[in-house]
This record gives sequence, structure tokens and C-alpha cells, in this order.
Amino acid sequence: MDFGRPHRTRLAGLVGAAIGPSRTPYMHEAEGAAQGFPYVYRRIDLEALGLGVQDLPAILAWAERFGFDGLNITHPCKQAVIAHLHALAPAAQAIGAVNTVVFAQGQRIGHNTDGTGFLEAFRRGLPEVACDRVVLIGAGGGGAAVAWALLEAGVRTLLLFDRDHKRAHELAARMQGMFPARTVRASAELETALCGADGLVNATPVGMAAYPGTPVPLALLRPELWVADIVYFPLETELLRAARARGCRTLDGSGMAVFQAVEAFRLFTGREPDVARMFRHFAAAAEGSTS
Repeated sequence: MDFGRPHRTRLAGLVGAAIGPSRTPYMHEAEGAAQGFPYVYRRIDLEALGLGVQDLPAILAWAERFGFDGLNITHPCKQAVIAHLHALAPAAQAIGAVNTVVFAQGQRIGHNTDGTGFLEAFRRGLPEVACDRVVLIGAGGGGAAVAWALLEAGVRTLLLFDRDHKRAHELAARMQGMFPARTVRASAELETALCGADGLVNATPVGMAAYPGTPVPLALLRPELWVADIVYFPLETELLRAARARGCRTLDGSGMAVFQAVEAFRLFTGREPDVARMFRHFAAAAEGSTS
């Protein structure tokens, strides 16, 4: 029953740990308001609720029962959620991680808008950088999406580093199979991997407000290296601040955050968001103390 409303309320949410600073809820709700329809977007913070990855089945079930249109999925659930879905979109299947789940006709469909989000941000934010050899730190869900995006962007040799060596090797093997003309391999020695590299990408949570610090020794940074970070709260991580001080070209996590939200908005609502306005929503979220 719609009680005479011109548009039904859209309901979505974000599932992850320590997501209080996320700007995603504000971006979605503000764009819904700008387009003139009711849109409610809620945080489901595992840490705040005392829940864990093992509770994903119950979270998904309750979201369906409460009439959610979909959920965004973030650390540490992007890979674990796959086991609880009915189908994967091609990009999610290729990447092996899901950051967006759409509920439709009794089905849970997994999508990945992180990969396309980073690809668009990279092309806009670091145009014409050298891409012969790039080091990617982090082989989890976010790292898998970034690995796919970097190879799509033309990186010739991609070196993966993760504290979980098995995970890094598995991701390298999967990406090598998808991009046979490129070189993708896991590296156990970060200093060796960075020697002669053109670029460095951090795709770990290190640098977030909840995980302070840097994923690499800052002494390894040099002016010839471009540095990207997918973390966006804070927007200027310790890694990016140090890289800029050393003269590196840098890319912060704002572009990926906005472009992944743009596609998720389309999936949840069936409407086309205004990209420029979404960037303004992202900035307004910080000004309104929602970041």
C-alpha cells in the first residue's frame, strides 16, 4: 500500500566493521532527495553490534524480510558474502568479491562496483602515468577489485603483496588467467617489489581512522613513484601525506568512493545519478560531520 505517495521509499544499507565514518549513506540519501524520492540508507556496523562475518546469513535474511532493496558490503565481508548469494554479475564473478547485493524476486545478486569505481577514478585522477610495473598491497576483496581495474587500465606487470601469502598467490593466479598477456605475481618482499616500480596502490584498511599507520615503510617512497590509496576516511592518509611531501603524484580514495556509489545507486533504485552532484554530496558529508 503506497498511501498515495508518488514513489515508494527505497531502503538500502551498508554492512561492515567500523563503518561509522562512511560517507556512503549520506551520498545515497542526498541523491535520492535531489531526485525527489524517499530513500533511507542505514549502517549495519558489525563492530558496533557485536557481530562478525559469521552473522552474514542472518543479516541478509533480515534485510530481505525488512524489505531492503539491497546492501553495500565492505571490509571484512566482500568475499565471505559470496557463499550466501544466488548469483553473481560478471564483474563480481571475475573479481571474486562483492560490494553490492541486490534483492530482487527472491534472489540475492552480487555485484562489484569497486572495480569499475577505481578504474574510473584512476583514469581521471592519474592520467598518463607510467604503468609498466605497479605494486598492489592487499589481496582481499578491495584488493581483488583494484587488481582487476589496474590490469584493465593497462598495467603490464602487477606485483601483489599481502600478509596472507596464500591469498596473494591465489589472486595472482586468478588475475593471470584473466589477463594472460600481462605478468601478475605475488611478492613476499615489499622492498624488492617496489624497486623500479612506477606506482603503488594501498588496498588495505591500514590508514583508516580505525586502523592508523601506513602499509609500507615511508623510506621506500621516492618522487618517481605515483601512490594511490583506496582509504577515504581520512581522505589524506599518512601514506598519501608522506608521498606528497616526497613529490609523488597521488590519488586519494574519494573517486573510487563516489564512482562505486554511483553504480550502486543505479542498481538499488533503477535511476541515473548525477555524478557531479554525487561528488558534491561526498564533500558535503564531511562538512556535515557525517564523515
